[in-house]
Amino acid sequence: MPTSSTARRAAFRAKVEERQGLLVPGAFNAMSARVIQDAGFEALYLTGAGVTNMSLGLPDLGFVGLHEIAEHTARVRDAVELPLIVDADTGFGNALNVRHTVRTLERSGADAIQFEDQVMPKKCGHFSGKEVIATGEMLGKIHAAVDAREDHNLLIVARTDAAAVHGIEDAIERGHRFVEAGADILFIEATESLADIERLPKLINAPQLINIVIGGKTPTQSREALGKLGYAIVLYANAALQGAVLGMQRALGTLRDNGRLDEDTSLVAPFSERQRLVNKPLYDRLDREYADKEK
Repeated sequence: MPTSSTARRAAFRAKVEERQGLLVPGAFNAMSARVIQDAGFEALYLTGAGVTNMSLGLPDLGFVGLHEIAEHTARVRDAVELPLIVDADTGFGNALNVRHTVRTLERSGADAIQFEDQVMPKKCGHFSGKEVIATGEMLGKIHAAVDAREDHNLLIVARTDAAAVHGIEDAIERGHRFVEAGADILFIEATESLADIERLPKLINAPQLINIVIGGKTPTQSREALGKLGYAIVLYANAALQGAVLGMQRALGTLRDNGRLDEDTSLVAPFSERQRLVNKPLYDRLDREYADKEK
């Protein structure tokens, strides 16, 4: 039986509070979310960069809006029962926009919503040339987010990109103030040194998320090591995306070069596996159940 949103969010909050390095991959659509759930992960992240890259074919430079993220959130929520963290970028405006964003995404099925302190239009956290808003403006956004949620177990994730702009100490100071303002999870983006990675969980008494961008600025550490340091969530926001791109390139390269493509499991998922992931047997059963019995 499907888990209620209240129970799912409460269980996810308790899991986050353990601070033991919950490994969370990113999804960019409903099918990638299905694959993540099928692989046995305990939560997933709807990545704004992934939605932008895979739906629009554009870089992560603030091109998607609330409507698109809400639509993707609802589709992923229908596809999987896992706890879902949603990347809401800057909240798509000021504190009033953040309030509307929380209410919209909570209704769409989010269990946690992430906001960042970049100036609009935002950039990928591992791009250069970022700018951040004043701390006070971000505090207003966090207060608005906390006040807007209907379920107190909906988690508010506050991200700061200040380390790349003003240095790590400014990011740490912002982190303290974000938590004081009511953020449930702190996310200091693009931490570049191992020493900083090791000390951050000890400096701020709140669950923290660390984002490992493959090829990005943050040194890669194992989930086990990061869990021992006290990180609550170890995020691989675009591992599925980068794996999917490589898979498409390999399969289509073979098709281009050979003029044919067989059901080679080193290149493509079998037809039967594709149908299993989209739950085709369920719809076959329902089709039989609802068939016209009077024919």
